[in-house]
Amino acid sequence: MSLQKEIKQRKPFASLEQEVVLNVMRTAGALRQGTSEALKPFDLSPPQYNVLRILRGAGDDGLPCSEVGDRLVTRDPDVTRLLDRLEKRGLIERGRSAVDRRVVTATITKKGIELVNELDAPITDVHASQLGHMKKKEMKKLVGLLEKVRGEE
Repeated sequence: MSLQKEIKQRKPFASLEQEVVLNVMRTAGALRQGTSEALKPFDLSPPQYNVLRILRGAGDDGLPCSEVGDRLVTRDPDVTRLLDRLEKRGLIERGRSAVDRRVVTATITKKGIELVNELDAPITDVHASQLGHMKKKEMKKLVGLLEKVRGEE
């Protein structure tokens, strides 16, 4: 179904660029919804899950909190509050750097690693259900086009 029909828009889009942007936004929303539903039983939001994945990848050294914010897939203006929630649940820890006391470093806890590891399969399943109808060649082409839109080509 075309986006125009899906959103019940009677007039044509003002431009092809507008149609592209609205299609990408609508698609991103649908993909995000699937991830949100998979995370709901674990009482996690997509940005919280993203933080846990980032910190799992960072290893034992963790990352400065500002670096965590820079690596988020979707920018969150209040990274501190995001980290506060995860720390309160015992999923991450924060501490001051011994080298530079101004730098606060976040690390994932054993409990956080266990949780994000438990989520690997369900999230993979969500992605497979959302994109499984596409051929690998189509998905690679889509990745390239999206990178081009972001100017990363």
